[in-house]
Amino acid sequence: MPQLPAPAYPAEVRARLEADAEEVIARYPDSRSALLPLLHLVQSEEGYVSRTGMAFCADVLGLTTAEVTAVATFYTMYRRRAGGDYQVGVCTNTLCAVMGGDAIFDRLKEHLGVGNDETTEDGKITLEHIECNAACDFAPVVMVNWEFFDNQTPQSATRLVDDLIAGRTVEPTRGAPLCSYKETARILAGFPDERPGAVEASGGAGPASLIGLRLARGEEPHPRVVAPRGERPTGAQPHDPSPSEHLSSHDAPQQTSASDPDHPAGPIAEEGE
Repeated sequence: MPQLPAPAYPAEVRARLEADAEEVIARYPDSRSALLPLLHLVQSEEGYVSRTGMAFCADVLGLTTAEVTAVATFYTMYRRRAGGDYQVGVCTNTLCAVMGGDAIFDRLKEHLGVGNDETTEDGKITLEHIECNAACDFAPVVMVNWEFFDNQTPQSATRLVDDLIAGRTVEPTRGAPLCSYKETARILAGFPDERPGAVEASGGAGPASLIGLRLARGEEPHPRVVAPRGERPTGAQPHDPSPSEHLSSHDAPQQTSASDPDHPAGPIAEEGE
C-alpha cells in the first residue's frame, strides 16, 4: 500500500545532523559520494536507517529517495528496522562453518530465543549470521558491533552474550573496546572515536595473520602460533584470550562442534542421486 511521506526529524535533531552532514560532504569532490557515511550518520541517530533518515540523506545530497533507498537496501550493515544495543554476528561461511560456526549460531539462536536478524525481548542483542568476517585464520569468529571475538566455541559465545545482557564488561580479542551500536555507527560515518585509548587499542593483524608474511621474509617463525590445545593463558577470560595465544585454523582440526552422525563423511553420490 502507498505510504505517507516520512515524518521529518525534530528541528533540533535536524540542525545537528545538518552540521554533521556538512562536515562529511566537504570531504568529497562529488557530494553524492558522501551517501554511505551519511547513512551511517542517520543510523547513529535512531539505531537503524529509517524512512526519515533516507529522506534526510536525499534532501542534503540532492538525490531522490529511490536512489538512497537502493543503496540503503543493498548493504547489510544498514539496518532497516530497530535492533539491539549489540549486533552479534556469527560467521557461517565455509571455514568458520567447518570450524564450528554453524554450531555456535544454532546454540545462540536456541539460547537467546531468536532467529536470524531478530532481537531479544530486552532489546539488548540482535543476532545475525554473516557470510564472512574476513578473519578466516581465527575461525570460528563472532563479531559484536563489528569488533572481533576470535576462536569461539558454542560455550564461549554463550558466555559472551550472557555478559552483554548482564551489562558486564567484555573485551574484544583485538580492536577497540566495545561501544553501543549507535556509537559504532557514528564512528563508521567518519567521526573520531574520542574515548581515551580507543584508537591506540585498535592494533593490527594477529599473529596467525602475519605468520605467512614472516616466513616469506625469511624470518624465524614464532615457536608456536597457538596455545597448547585445551590450555588457556593465566587470568584470561573464556572469550578473551590473548591474541598471541589463540587457537587458529592453522591448528585445525579443533573440537569446536560435535560430530554429526546423521551426515557422516563418505563417497560422493553420482549426480542426480
